Amino acid sequence: MPDNAGSLLILTGPPGAGKSTVAQFVAAGAARATVHLHTDSFYVWIRTGFVPPYLPEAARQNEVVLGVLADAACGYARGGYDVVLDGIVGPWALQPFRDAVERDGLDLFYVVLRPSLEVTLARGTAREGRELTEVEPIKGMHGAFVALGELERFVLDTSGQSVEETASAVRHRGRTADFAL
Repeated sequence: MPDNAGSLLILTGPPGAGKSTVAQFVAAGAARATVHLHTDSFYVWIRTGFVPPYLPEAARQNEVVLGVLADAACGYARGGYDVVLDGIVGPWALQPFRDAVERDGLDLFYVVLRPSLEVTLARGTAREGRELTEVEPIKGMHGAFVALGELERFVLDTSGQSVEETASAVRHRGRTADFAL
């Protein structure tokens, strides 16, 4: 591995947590060359046979997409870029990333943005475009990030924070031992 290898920071949480907006701030203000990978892009590239990833029948699709994401992120990191990957990457989806960084000798960091359910719903249902705005799936995905057990230490409660405050916290703490997987 080159001395200037980058690292992978997974920025996750439920829909409406601010992942994409915070990731853009973190990547744009980075001290090193940084790539922002938006997981939703990897899903919308599926033109035929797409299944909404929160549905049970999307399991095989999700497995493929997560593997491609892990390989892409590590490819950039091997090339010397730090990577900020934003998307819904819960504990159930970490193994492809763990395997890829172990294979490539890279550092992996994990930050969960978890505002309160009330804040998540307000933000999530106010989004526009192709974003998920349906209350029940947002509630379900928020619930998936509520009891993380040993991964609870990776949570940042962003309920009362501005985007800038959250981005600053992620920029200054996200790639520290506190958030290393």
